[in-house]
Amino acid sequence: MIRENNFLSTFQWFIYLLANSIALPIVIGNMFHLNGTEISTLMQRTFFMVGLSSFLQARFGHRLPIADGPAGSWVSIFVIFASIGTEQGLTALETLQTLETGVMVAGVLLLFLGITKWVRHFLFLFTPLVTGTFLFILALQLSGVFVNGMVSNSVKTGRIDSVSFIIAVLIFAFIIVLSFKGRGWLKNYAILIGIIVGWILFILLGKGTKEGSISSEIFKLPEIFPWGLPQLNVGVIITAILFTFLLISNTFAAITAAEDANPHNNYQRQERLYKGIWAGGISHILSSILTTIAVVPLPATAGFVKLTKQYRILPFLFACGILIIISLFPSIVGALASLPLPVASAALLATLVEMLGIAVRSLTKQPLTDRNITIIGVSLLLGIGTMFISADAFNGLPSIVQSIGKNGLLVGTFAAIIFEQIWKEK
Repeated sequence: MIRENNFLSTFQWFIYLLANSIALPIVIGNMFHLNGTEISTLMQRTFFMVGLSSFLQARFGHRLPIADGPAGSWVSIFVIFASIGTEQGLTALETLQTLETGVMVAGVLLLFLGITKWVRHFLFLFTPLVTGTFLFILALQLSGVFVNGMVSNSVKTGRIDSVSFIIAVLIFAFIIVLSFKGRGWLKNYAILIGIIVGWILFILLGKGTKEGSISSEIFKLPEIFPWGLPQLNVGVIITAILFTFLLISNTFAAITAAEDANPHNNYQRQERLYKGIWAGGISHILSSILTTIAVVPLPATAGFVKLTKQYRILPFLFACGILIIISLFPSIVGALASLPLPVASAALLATLVEMLGIAVRSLTKQPLTDRNITIIGVSLLLGIGTMFISADAFNGLPSIVQSIGKNGLLVGTFAAIIFEQIWKEK
C-alpha cells in the first residue's frame, strides 16, 4: 500500500509539474514567431529546467515540495520587451538575446544575496500585508491566464470551441467537488484524476491536439545558448535589477504559503529563504545558459498541497527526476505536449482557490485598521487596475517605465511596500 501511495504521489506531482510547464513555452514561441521545431525544443529545455530547478530547491534550497515553473511574471517582461524591441528596430532573435542578459543579471544578484545572506536586510519589506497583496494579485493574474487557456478556438470557425470549454469547466468543477467532498485517496489525488478524466474525454471526442512538431531524434541534450550569446541592453539590465526584488517577494511568498499549507513544518523560515534565494540564482543562470523562460518557485503549489495533502518530499524529488530524464527524449516530450491546454488550465485554476485563501489569511493576519484597509485597497486597485491599461498606452516611453507600468504585479507589490514603510502605525 505504501509503495502504491508513493507511485501515485510521484505520478501526481509529475503531472502537476508537467501541467505548469506546457503553456508558457507555446505562448513565448508564438510571441517571438518561432517555428514548430523551435517551440518543441524550447519546451524540451523548459521541462529540463523545471525538473532540475525543482529538485535543486527541494534537495538543497528551501527543502519544501514547491514546484518550480516558468514564471508568469517573467513572461510579462518578455511580452513588454517584445514590443519595445520592435520599436527599437531589433529582430525577435536580438530581443531574446537581450532578455537572456536580463535573466542572467537577476540570477547573479539572487545568488549573491542568498550566499552572503544580505537578503536579510530586505526581509522587513515583506510583511504579511505585502505578501498577501502579492499572492492576491498573482492569483488574479494567473486566473486570467488559466481561464484563457480553458477557452480554445475551433480550427474551422475561429470561434470558441464550446465542447472543449464545457469539458474544461466540468473538469474544474469536478476537481473542486472531489477535493472538498471526496474521501481518502479520491480527495488526495483529485488533480490527477481530473486531468486523466479530462484528457480521455478530449481524446474520445476528437479534441486532442498536438502543439508544434517534434524532432525525430531519439535522445537530445539541452542546447547551450541556442538563440545566440547574450547581448547587453541597459533597459533590460535596469529592469532585471528592479525585478530581482519581485523575485525575492515571489520566493518569500511561495515559502510562506507552503509552510502555512504544511502541518509538519519545523524549519526556520529565514534559513529556508537564504537557501531558496541562492538556489533560485543558480536556476536563473542556468535558464539563461539554456535559453528558457526563467523558472521560479510557484506560490500556487501551496494550493495544490492543501488540496491533495501531498506533504512528503520524496515523491516530489522522484517526480522531478522523471521530468529531467523524459526531457531528454523528444518523442516522449511530444506525446506529453499533447496534454490538452484546456484540461491543464482547468486543473491549475482549481489550485488557485486555496492560493487565494492563503492570500486573504495573510492580509487579515494584522487587524483591519483604517490604515491597513487603505494600504490593501490602494495596492490592489493600482495593481489590478494596471492590468487593464492598453499595452500601447506606454509606447514611446523609456523601456524601464514601460516594464514597470505594464506589470500589474510589480505595481501592486511595490505600492504595498512603499505605503507600508512610509505610513507607520502610531
